[in-house]
Amino acid sequence: MAATPAKTPRKRKAKEAPPTLRSWRRRALRWTGRILGGIAAFYALLILLFSFVPPPINLYQLSESFRLGGIEKDWVDIEEIAPVMARAVVAAEDANFCNHWGFDMAAIRVAIAEGGNRGASTLSQQVTKNVLLWQGRSWLRKAMEAALTPAVELVWSKRRILEVYLNVAEFDEGVFGVQAAAQHYFGVDARDLTEVQAARLAAVLPDPKGRSASKPSDFVRKRARSILSGAETIRADGRSACFDR
Repeated sequence: MAATPAKTPRKRKAKEAPPTLRSWRRRALRWTGRILGGIAAFYALLILLFSFVPPPINLYQLSESFRLGGIEKDWVDIEEIAPVMARAVVAAEDANFCNHWGFDMAAIRVAIAEGGNRGASTLSQQVTKNVLLWQGRSWLRKAMEAALTPAVELVWSKRRILEVYLNVAEFDEGVFGVQAAAQHYFGVDARDLTEVQAARLAAVLPDPKGRSASKPSDFVRKRARSILSGAETIRADGRSACFDR
């Protein structure tokens, strides 16, 4: 009778060592890098796309549309906007628009010296916030705005930044963009705005829900006259050269 071959003892599989704190850190860093890389790629794609495609409805417009039951919004190219409107907005909101790279350092220093009570956001920063981010004063939003604004300045022309701003800015409750505002307040197209009308529209921008361009208060009238003067100044000294044609 043949002898039964002896069974060779099975080698026990070594138990995998539990993940160490160092390996967990490596995994966390790896996933954090992937997430941040994905976010960066997402925003890079949006910035590139919106350099030639009109941005769709943004988060603030969407929330206002739900709240009000609809909004007034009508995109027009900058060629269809009265040139004085573009100059008036720059004079009112960011007179050094053509001379900075997204941040007006002089205005920031003045704002800091005055205790932060004075706004120093450029048109580039406002476009970045309105198109790519959300409203609010959280540090996260401000940090992302600071990171994305130079990218917008790098990819978009100044004329494009101003064109987008003129189409997304709020001019009255639920009224977004200069074409909708011109129709809403004066019953005309953006290309047909007069100097006074353009200046009054620019004058309501800091407080669109509290000011009216068609029924201006004494303050708005005075502010509009100042804006008209500023618009002439930036045209005369060349500070409108990056967008004026």
